Amino acid sequence: MARVVVDVMLKPEILDPQGQAVQRALPRLGFEGVSDVRQGKRFELEVDGPVDDAALARIRELAESFLANTVIEDFTVKVEDEKVEAVK
Repeated sequence: MARVVVDVMLKPEILDPQGQAVQRALPRLGFEGVSDVRQGKRFELEVDGPVDDAALARIRELAESFLANTVIEDFTVKVEDEKVEAVK
C-alpha cells in the first residue's frame, strides 16, 4: 500500500484572505519575519497496489475534476515514502 499526496493551493494571483489573516496575527503572537502566508489543502490517498503511471494519471484526473477547482487553484501529486513519520 502506498500513500499519494495531493496538495491544492490557490493560484498566486488569487486573493487568500485566510492566509492574510494568519499573516497579520503572527506578529501579535510573537512570530516576526514572516512576509507571506498562503493557505491550502492536503489530501492523502492510500492506494492499494503499486503506484504506476496509470495510477498516477487516475489520481491526477481525480484531483483535476474533484479535489481542486482548477479555475482558481493549482495542485501537485506526489508519492510519499511510507516510512516517513509526521513530526510533532
